[in-house]
Amino acid sequence: MDERSGSSSAAMSDAHPEDPMKSLSKVNLADKLSQFDDLWHPRIVGELNGQHVKLAKIQGTFDWHHHENEDELFLVIKGRMNLEFRDRVETLEEGEFCIVPRGVEHRPVAEEECHILLFEPASTRNTGNITSDRTHDVLDRI
Repeated sequence: MDERSGSSSAAMSDAHPEDPMKSLSKVNLADKLSQFDDLWHPRIVGELNGQHVKLAKIQGTFDWHHHENEDELFLVIKGRMNLEFRDRVETLEEGEFCIVPRGVEHRPVAEEECHILLFEPASTRNTGNITSDRTHDVLDRI
């Protein structure tokens, strides 16, 4: 129990810009990842300086896309993924990340289920410049 607010630390783990004290609690990534099973549907787990920290589970091949105005960071928490670019492929293992600069066409691919953390501006749409059945314009906060 948090002495100042009277709320539990579990309730405080969500980022709340309107209440800065709630943003001071740690976030357990394994706990957050255990709260969902669907693939290619990012969840917001934190927010800072107009940026979202997101978690996603991925498997298979995503759509080719780019983000016109946003850079995007992919960090592999569990598993392995490829970031395919038109001219090369970057393989990311657990604990590795890659920053995709704005405007660069890419697509994530994971042969087996892979858990990733994304760090990107809040305005970033998961499918960038395209709309598909994997587009999520409104993301859940967990």
